[in-house]
Amino acid sequence: MPFLDRADAGRRLAGVLTGVRDADAIVLGLPRGGIPVGYEIARALGSPLDVILVRKVGLPVQPELAMGAIGEDGVRLVNTEVVQAEQVSEREFAEVEQRERAELHRRAERYRLDRPRAMVAGRTAIVVDDGIATGSTARAACQVARAHGAARVILAVPVAPRGTVAALGQVADQVVCLESPEPFYAIGQWYQDFSQTSDAEVVRLLRAAADGGTEREVQVPAASVTLPGRLTVPPDARGMVLFAHGSGSGRSSPRNLFVAAGLHVAGLGTLLFDLLTPEEGADRSNVFDIGLLAARLAAATGWLRTQPGMARIGVGYFGASTGAAAALRAAAEPGSDIAAIVSRGGRPDLAGPQLGSVRAPTLLIVGGLDERVLALNAQAQALLRTENQLAVVPGATHLFPEPGTLERVAALARDWFAGHLHAGQPADN
Repeated sequence: MPFLDRADAGRRLAGVLTGVRDADAIVLGLPRGGIPVGYEIARALGSPLDVILVRKVGLPVQPELAMGAIGEDGVRLVNTEVVQAEQVSEREFAEVEQRERAELHRRAERYRLDRPRAMVAGRTAIVVDDGIATGSTARAACQVARAHGAARVILAVPVAPRGTVAALGQVADQVVCLESPEPFYAIGQWYQDFSQTSDAEVVRLLRAAADGGTEREVQVPAASVTLPGRLTVPPDARGMVLFAHGSGSGRSSPRNLFVAAGLHVAGLGTLLFDLLTPEEGADRSNVFDIGLLAARLAAATGWLRTQPGMARIGVGYFGASTGAAAALRAAAEPGSDIAAIVSRGGRPDLAGPQLGSVRAPTLLIVGGLDERVLALNAQAQALLRTENQLAVVPGATHLFPEPGTLERVAALARDWFAGHLHAGQPADN
């Protein structure tokens, strides 16, 4: 297979696109799979990266057939041939458009958080996806980029059918495609790893491309084991947050990656790492060994303090499920200097009698429909002797999968940490 994964495809595409390296180029990735590809291209070219959001406006009685497409800032493309042939009224078109525009707005908020859309007008727009089958979405994306004022549109993809590549030359000034197999069956056949890209990964990569800080994979020593992690330090970071995952989750938790991206926007760095080795995680009892998890978190905190610029910076803990109990117990240890704690759907009750020794201001976030955990958090709150708050997210269950609920968690965590980690010194990148 020609591509190891999307990052490999992006690096190979970047090698072909070096001729467009200039200050006016912008890389526009189609979410979700186009963002990891676009990230590598943007990094290689020194260009900004943004999502290009398009929505198909399908026929009311046959949604899979497009009668148009929409983009941000009111961009509206109408396929007059389909509209006239199917006798679609203006009212019918407007009703479908309104629904799709609401979804477009929701995705823009989720992916960009509080960042504005990058300006395309007058620039070379490099539209990127992880592959093309029919080409309808790529065609719409090129048209939207053009409608936003792009001076030149380049469509860059790792793999696509030969006939589709030729057809897309009608909407793009240049089409760059590394592989055009015939016969063409599926995009995923041309990748060794074609696992789904999560929303959290999209947000993380957009944040990493925008903030200009540092992000690197690390190995965290903890007693007799070494734990893999990802350390992200935005420019002039005003605080660092260590994530304590629970219930066997690890550093790649989509929910925690999403929250971490929100913290980066606020100028806060993060360390996401595995609390257990794969062998340890296979033993379910370790997931509930709060003493072991707390010791690992304390060891990671000590290691973080040895990194450049981290000796005096304010540190907080973000814990989920049993990880929240580990965060609270670690913060309760004598000499702990943890400045703030946030628990998401946590089990603070598992911290035991040490709850009364926690000195760090603590925010407990629970879903309004997560009744059992909500009751446990209310009981634990009564035992805390430090500044604390119980925030209930209406309509949310334990993992916050409902629309808008995880965004609310991210906003609550961001505000809590931003308000309590201000005493730390800026990190020296």
